[in-house]
Amino acid sequence: MHQPVLLKEVLDYLAPHSGGVYMDGCLGAGGYAEAILEAANPDGILFGFDIDQESIHIVTKRLEHYGERFRCRHAGYHEALSTLDSIGIGQLDGIVLDLGLSSDQLENPDRGFSFRSVGPLDMRFDRSTEESAEDLLKNVSEAELRRIISEYGEEPRARKIAQWLKQSLKKGTLRSTEDLAEVVMRALGRKKGRIHPATRVFQALRIAVNDELGNLKKGLEQLPTLLKQQGRLCIVSYHSLEDRMVKLAFKELARDKVKWRILTPRPLRASFEEINLNPRSRSAKLRVIEFL
Repeated sequence: MHQPVLLKEVLDYLAPHSGGVYMDGCLGAGGYAEAILEAANPDGILFGFDIDQESIHIVTKRLEHYGERFRCRHAGYHEALSTLDSIGIGQLDGIVLDLGLSSDQLENPDRGFSFRSVGPLDMRFDRSTEESAEDLLKNVSEAELRRIISEYGEEPRARKIAQWLKQSLKKGTLRSTEDLAEVVMRALGRKKGRIHPATRVFQALRIAVNDELGNLKKGLEQLPTLLKQQGRLCIVSYHSLEDRMVKLAFKELARDKVKWRILTPRPLRASFEEINLNPRSRSAKLRVIEFL
């Protein structure tokens, strides 16, 4: 099981302690949650949120020995305010969000997140929702698809890719992750560099299917209100759109210098050693803010 990205740095900033109440808003495989619970022995509490039912199942079993100290919810971090309020929890000592995909999600072909294995065009975090990546590709116009690829994937050749994808849909030759990667490669002339040509397209579709930026916007508005004094919000992001949103939201809060302090004027990055052990950490950026 992979260690969570920037785990030491997150723990250093959260400084979990006995009696503290914490939240992991993107449980994944439960690595942060377990480390926080261990550091907060003997009676610190952690609330875990995830919209992926499979993650909830895995982490519930992994952390069941913590008993009532670990409380799990099948919901997104952007729903935490109302969820915690409904059970009488008003303030937290610390919150962590890891906005990336978990290894389990990436490595499961049935989830459709990766072009490295053949799978359905799904890409949903919550598979109880209706619209998969295949549905989105079929339902949006070419112009909207171009916008999604350009804006969410930051792909300069979005127009051509959108045209080719729509043509492939009409021909009935776009049914799997392998098909999607192949169409993008053909549209762009099959050039391969260090980054696969389809990487940005997969990212863009995943963001659109799961409304990731919309949920992050809601989370950045709501989560700071859950912090008690000296409470800290730690967010690990993986691409520039997310990082920019976090940076601007923290800057806006920190305009009130009496109440807020940014603890990471520049985002923290993974060390060379961590990147060697976990290449996924290469693009990770950690930003932290404290409620004074």
